[in-house]
Amino acid sequence: MLRTNIANPAYFHKVVDCQYACPAHTPVPEYIRLIAQRRYGDAYMVNWVSNVFPGILGRTCDRPCEPACRRGRVEESNAQDPEPVAICRLKRVAADMKEDVRSRMPTVAPPNGKRIACIGAGPASLTVARDLAPLGYEVTVFDGEAKAGGFIRTQIPRFRLPESVIDEECGYILDLGVAFRGGQAIASMKALMDEDWDAIFVGCGAPRGRDLDLPGRMEAAANIHIGIDWLASVSFGHVTTIGKRVIVLGGGNTAMDCCRSARRLGGSDVKVIVRSGFDEMKASPWEKEDAAHEGIPIINFHVPKAFVHKDGKLVGMTFEIVKAEYDDKGRRRLVPTGEPDPYFECDDVLVAVGQENAFPWIERDCGIVFDEWGLPKLDKVTFQSTVPHVFFGGDAAFGPKNIIWAVAHGHDAAVSIDKLLHDEPVRERPPPMTNLVSQKMGIHEWSYDNDTSNDLRFKVPWAKAEKALASIKVEVELGFDAATAFKEAQRCLNCDVQTVFTESACIECDACVDICPMDCISFTSNGEERELRTRLKAPALNLAQDLYVSGGLKTGRVMVKDEDVCLHCGLCAERCPTGAWDMQKFLLEITPAGPACRSAVPQEVAA
Repeated sequence: MLRTNIANPAYFHKVVDCQYACPAHTPVPEYIRLIAQRRYGDAYMVNWVSNVFPGILGRTCDRPCEPACRRGRVEESNAQDPEPVAICRLKRVAADMKEDVRSRMPTVAPPNGKRIACIGAGPASLTVARDLAPLGYEVTVFDGEAKAGGFIRTQIPRFRLPESVIDEECGYILDLGVAFRGGQAIASMKALMDEDWDAIFVGCGAPRGRDLDLPGRMEAAANIHIGIDWLASVSFGHVTTIGKRVIVLGGGNTAMDCCRSARRLGGSDVKVIVRSGFDEMKASPWEKEDAAHEGIPIINFHVPKAFVHKDGKLVGMTFEIVKAEYDDKGRRRLVPTGEPDPYFECDDVLVAVGQENAFPWIERDCGIVFDEWGLPKLDKVTFQSTVPHVFFGGDAAFGPKNIIWAVAHGHDAAVSIDKLLHDEPVRERPPPMTNLVSQKMGIHEWSYDNDTSNDLRFKVPWAKAEKALASIKVEVELGFDAATAFKEAQRCLNCDVQTVFTESACIECDACVDICPMDCISFTSNGEERELRTRLKAPALNLAQDLYVSGGLKTGRVMVKDEDVCLHCGLCAERCPTGAWDMQKFLLEITPAGPACRSAVPQEVAA
């Protein structure tokens, strides 16, 4: 194997598994350390720069960072059910416990004469506004609703996300001089293009819920509701009650929000019925756990067949029981079991079987090309449409996903818009800003707490069930207190503090090999990667994580370190008699829109 090029930012970025997995690449260990130091405002601002909505995401994020967390891997032999650091809930701690941060928001540059229109006031559009407004762009956000937030405000129930948090974090962006035109839905893209905007960003989400065309659908329509529309009606107070017996169809997070909301609006017999298996449901594991915690059963492998009605009123549903079969390539198909079709009585049905994009306001002759699925044809790097100054992001770009992905799209689209309006190649993306600094404070001291905690993941307290289920607006999760937040933060393994090896200083005494608690350091002869992985002190089995390989040592051997299970505890560096090992903090920040993302050489000179 070749010597590892640790000067390449991508190498150490990949080692910081949580940040690597986060679509917005938030420096997770950095803000967790700040929380442990009770520097909540600093932790919030580290979050705000990259993920924009720390208080909102601290309650609602799909948490792609947590399955990637190294803690879950290295604890496999120490805990029956190893769990990652509660990254998402610690983000909420920073938001809830911070001081007033309004003075720390960006200052706004003088107007640069460029006008940007953002369609929809959801997370993607607001991220574009947050990145471009401080640069002097005149940003106007249009939305059909009276307040900003998009689906954050209309689809997420208040028992998960209080409206005050939405108001606060949308307010930080609008206060940057962004013009918000609430109650003004865009009815025509061609008309908007005629208004001479320098760039247009479409972040209107996926506003249409899928329906089920089954027997009885029309006859019983009064008691069959599309999930996302029903949630919006609940959010705005238009719907305050529901029948006692409720069936929720669908296995995603929207279905979980629907069933838990129905439980609070008078549904005493609420059940979720899904065509897939429990493990295959699209809902996040914790969403399913929350529904179960509130006594809502999930019935799997039931395919809806018909809505049953009597005298024009819905009375129940019939289903077909299926099972999953897999072919040689692992592809699944659902086949009937032949069991009798079950019948469930109900008063109302909430249909939450997916969402789809709807762009009736974008004329098909305006120059924007759509694919066979009704999605705009976009450059997946720049989010640019077939009309060069029109960009898409969030659910409007590639279909429904989640808030943190919408934020990531917004950052990338803002870079594209900034480069386009400075006559630069939009596809030329700026490299990230990186830093690598030794944490050495003495021979055996580090500037960070490297003591590995043996604590298991701490549980977030809940409001009492009788109080939480009595109101749609009572927040269920109460969040960590300061003491528990500190203990949970201590579970972080500081994966951004990297073990850096200098082969010229190594005397091959194997002291680091002896002291490593994970047996992840080996000194051996070089070889092909697949074969080399098998003869390390502890075989490196996770091919997704790289090996750290040194250049040739005096004996001809190389140092090989398995990055997959390293605790970043620093014992190798403490034990090393020659200082061949050091612990260096790696900080990666994605370059935002602005001067840093543009070419160092003016285009006319470069040409």
